[in-house]
Amino acid sequence: MRSGRVDAVIDVELRGVSDPRPAAGESPQPDQPNADQSTEQSTARTGERPGDPQIAVVRIDRPERRNALDTEHCLGLRAGIGRALDAGVRAVVLTGSGTSFCAGADLDQVYGEAFTDALYGALHALTGAPVPVIAAINGPAIGAGLQLALAADLRVAVEEASFAVPTARLGLSVDPWTLRRLAELAGGGAARAIVLGCESVPARRAFELGLVQRVGGLDTALAWAREIAGLAPLTLAYSKRAFNAAADPETVRPGEVMAAYQACWTSEDAQEGRRARTEKRAPVFQGK
Repeated sequence: MRSGRVDAVIDVELRGVSDPRPAAGESPQPDQPNADQSTEQSTARTGERPGDPQIAVVRIDRPERRNALDTEHCLGLRAGIGRALDAGVRAVVLTGSGTSFCAGADLDQVYGEAFTDALYGALHALTGAPVPVIAAINGPAIGAGLQLALAADLRVAVEEASFAVPTARLGLSVDPWTLRRLAELAGGGAARAIVLGCESVPARRAFELGLVQRVGGLDTALAWAREIAGLAPLTLAYSKRAFNAAADPETVRPGEVMAAYQACWTSEDAQEGRRARTEKRAPVFQGK
């Protein structure tokens, strides 16, 4: 496991899927195989070489302010996602330090254009990443925190998590993308209750609505990320792009989605999938 800091505000842990050591906030796994067995099994699933990072844990580290976002943390988050992608990871887990995922925007900064630009830069980094992003929601996700959760592809939340957009209590607003995304994931009625009624939704209710896909902690999110790291990267990148294009057609260039779709069928990974079925073994995808 390799750890680092981005602009001194965001923690980035680069992990191999076989790394037996828990990340900060992850429960120990007492029944894991020994390191040699784990590396061998991981290589059979993903083609990972010892030491290769496959998963990044990107953590907002401002627990004294319940991980509220200021301009510095938004810029750091964008840089942290970039660092993870540059390392070649196949999945990203986004979480917060302490007992909050993100309590929203730092209200001392929300009135400036610099903050708005930095926030949407961070959101675009999440939605535009060519790998799946899992939000491990370890506590309240409020306002901008909910926006971060919405920008992720998948969401795992602890029982203590909650979701809210209290902008009407502050005389503020969120952009149309946030409203569309919330309605898409939670349903139009629930989205209106959250935004117009300033309703706070607990984790179990969010799970019932489909806003959250799994209930659990960071260990649950990392287990899911490990599974995803063994899947075909080109297929995942295409599927994410297609989902994004369906929700926001203006954000994708014409022909881009079909080109990515066709590239999957002609890829080396497609041939590997065919060989693996014939040989009755797990495929080893290389993203080519």
